[in-house]
Amino acid sequence: MLDSPYTDLERPPLSEAALNRAVVRPGSLWTRLAVVGRTGSTNADLARAAREGAGEGAVLIAELQDSGRGRLGRVWTAPARSSLTFSMLLRPAVPAARQGWLTLLVALAAASAVRRLANVDVRLKWPNDLLIGERKLAGILAERVEGAVVVGMGLNVSLRPAELPVPTATSLAIEEAECADRDPLIRGVLREVETHYRDWVAAGGDADASGLRAAYIAASATIGKEVRVELPGDRVLRGVATGVDVSGQLVVDAGGAGHALSAGDVIHVRPAQP
Repeated sequence: MLDSPYTDLERPPLSEAALNRAVVRPGSLWTRLAVVGRTGSTNADLARAAREGAGEGAVLIAELQDSGRGRLGRVWTAPARSSLTFSMLLRPAVPAARQGWLTLLVALAAASAVRRLANVDVRLKWPNDLLIGERKLAGILAERVEGAVVVGMGLNVSLRPAELPVPTATSLAIEEAECADRDPLIRGVLREVETHYRDWVAAGGDADASGLRAAYIAASATIGKEVRVELPGDRVLRGVATGVDVSGQLVVDAGGAGHALSAGDVIHVRPAQP
């Protein structure tokens, strides 16, 4: 029994067998899918599998993840079966310099799936968050592991307000979305990831040729906003986000100069109230 006060009717478990039938098929990107009741971190588990030589297309979903990690070493937790917490093992045959697009690709794919299934306006905060308004719905963490990339996601589905990790988060249930069922959501996300990933790899990782950059920019909540970027080394850059370059870096205009950022904690600056 997982640590949850909710019943299987309120927060039903995922069926590994049903999901495998739906997404693992001949010619599919996804080669095996496992659902575990509890683990520390799905990213850590798949990173271990990658080091042991696991092939591309493995997906690991945890009903409860108790040592999940976000960017910058942040801890990420959620009640059992309240979220989609999963990781994917990918081995993209594209130049390493273009692999920075993977996080953005998965974010775009997830936003597209959620927008279609749940009928909510999901936008992308560079580099790895899904937002509804300015509230965080999901986060993504990508890690390179010996020639592979493990991409993990935590998507808030049925969390109640009292269960949110921070006041600036939200969930599909809180937003009264048309779909707060994890089964169709994970199917939709994996299918969207596969479509975008195949187009991107076929284009050699070229985000323009594959249409990835244009689609990402169209869904961005960051571009056009005044931002404060907390950089490594306790540096802070404040300016206007003007675009995403061919490598997936955020371009910020500060003091009339353009800065291309590959890393940083981006904060959308709200306009001062009159």
